[in-house]
Amino acid sequence: MSKERNFIDKILLFLKGLTMGAANKVPGVSGGTVAFVLDFYEELIYSFQKINGKALKLFFTGRFKSFYRYVNGQFLLLIMCGSMFSFFSVSILLDYFIRNYELYVWSAFFGMILGSIYYIGKDFKWTQSGGIATAIGVIIGVSISLMNPAKENDNLWFVFFCGMVGVAGMTLPGLSGSFILILLGNYVLLLVDSVTMLYKTITDIMSGNFDFLKDTVRMRYLKIVATFTGGSAFGLITSSHILGYVLKRWNQIVTAVIIGFITGSLGIVWPWKREVYKFENGTILNDINGDKVIENYQRFIPEITSSETWIAILFILLGFGILLFFDVYSKRKNRI
Repeated sequence: MSKERNFIDKILLFLKGLTMGAANKVPGVSGGTVAFVLDFYEELIYSFQKINGKALKLFFTGRFKSFYRYVNGQFLLLIMCGSMFSFFSVSILLDYFIRNYELYVWSAFFGMILGSIYYIGKDFKWTQSGGIATAIGVIIGVSISLMNPAKENDNLWFVFFCGMVGVAGMTLPGLSGSFILILLGNYVLLLVDSVTMLYKTITDIMSGNFDFLKDTVRMRYLKIVATFTGGSAFGLITSSHILGYVLKRWNQIVTAVIIGFITGSLGIVWPWKREVYKFENGTILNDINGDKVIENYQRFIPEITSSETWIAILFILLGFGILLFFDVYSKRKNRI
């Protein structure tokens, strides 16, 4: 499945990774949905499947070029670099917009998810078994969205498990890894506090300051980052093998379940909702920077002006339109 790519294709692939990385950090939005809609999902699963015993043998015997070709290294490198770069760039910008223009951001995401349902479902051949699989996907997706979050747990074994489960947002369209981490109680610990500490550590290293090695708090967070990364890598490889197996044998059923998952996730990104914060002794829980942290959402329509409502609807249409653009683009590209 490895493809020859020109310079423009490589730039576009990096941007796709950027988009997937930003989506993975937003609760309710699935990076796997982005991969599915932007037409690199199957290659992503295929490439992760190639990280197996043969790949490890090539790597540890020093045959790096063969290893790189075998695992579709160019594709993985561009996608993963885009995703990682997103964590320190686009996702920070996205955090800003969510804080200041929450209604419009969620409206755009809502529209994009609606568009992705249309994009995936328009050519799907519906059967009775496909309809049942979609209904099961919807039920599971809605059930997950209604679960209450657990409390934070920094035990390294649990952090490793969070990495395994949280990476589901990258491999399974419609299932938000960030939202799963909220339910497990570790979203702030793993995607806010730890990322902040990692960023500070990288900045210190680049400036030649290694005082952080004596900082027990910083070292604790770096252990958490390393453990979470290990769990994510393990989960990514194992889940891709499982998904690759089921996609090959039951492609239609899996696609139907994915459509159901994505439909069920609409409730999580419903634009007209308010943040609800957990209280301990009358104090709002904060992250290490003192910012308010979203622990859960209460689903009701807040008081907003009619003009805001119409702008939100325009953003829904914009999000939907972006997916239509990708549909037209992919059709035109296939004709060439």
